[in-house]
Amino acid sequence: MKLLAEIGDEKYDVEVARNSETVTARVDDRCYELEVSEPEPGVFLLKNNGKMTEVFVSPQKNPSDPIDVQTGGRSYSIKLVDPKRLRGSVGRDHHGAGAAEIRAAMPGKVVRILLQAGSPVIKGDGVLIVEAMKMQNELKAPKDGTIKDVSVEEGSTVSAGDVLAVIE
Repeated sequence: MKLLAEIGDEKYDVEVARNSETVTARVDDRCYELEVSEPEPGVFLLKNNGKMTEVFVSPQKNPSDPIDVQTGGRSYSIKLVDPKRLRGSVGRDHHGAGAAEIRAAMPGKVVRILLQAGSPVIKGDGVLIVEAMKMQNELKAPKDGTIKDVSVEEGSTVSAGDVLAVIE
């Protein structure tokens, strides 16, 4: 997954990929092979070359809000931007009258299906929860409508780009 991280006036290109037991993180031209664990919600232990780092991540109220991170006695407010979403967006309501697909952003596991086919949905309502990189992500409806299809089951594994649900 490629992202742009903004910390104050600084911008960093970030790419994160999960391997079987590790996470590879590239920040600009630096690359890290990390062992990651989450002993409790919002607390992450990162092991890199034998060095352990504890990172506290505050929960977000809104996905577009910056993420507050504390590590090594310092605090950071990090805004993450998905460049693919910026390129593909035509406007706030670009789904219009057509069908909207909810796709997996990265490989993961469907933990919970919140709405079934036939359910009415309002833009921003949670539809599914997918666990990726030991984080649970609620995938939300991009528009008002009705769930036409949910093409996955709880417990199923998904790949990046897989269509998980369709809203009309």
